[in-house]
Amino acid sequence: MASLRNLKIKTGTCKRIVKELHSYEKEVEREAAKTADMKEKGADPYDLKQQENVLAESRMMLPDCQKRLEASLADLKGILAELEEELNQKEGPEIEEARTIIGEVDKLFQTTEA
Repeated sequence: MASLRNLKIKTGTCKRIVKELHSYEKEVEREAAKTADMKEKGADPYDLKQQENVLAESRMMLPDCQKRLEASLADLKGILAELEEELNQKEGPEIEEARTIIGEVDKLFQTTEA
């Protein structure tokens, strides 16, 4: 049975994962710039290799984060649909917030696919 509490939890989870995804994207940009700068300056090969490993690890986190976000979004959509059916609730601050997050995440996925 769906409840407003579960809806709030799923909404918060989606928000957190979106924030995490943006953080990883910024980290990848930062580490890529640092790696390029090290190559440009002719850094020690060992240090450069370590920096490339850091960059690779950061890039590996992006697909994982996107998968978790997709799963979380599916859960949120399911709970929202259940609430609207079972409790006949179509309005309320929690429901509006959930719809907003669903819209944001859908838009985020559309921009990543394009």
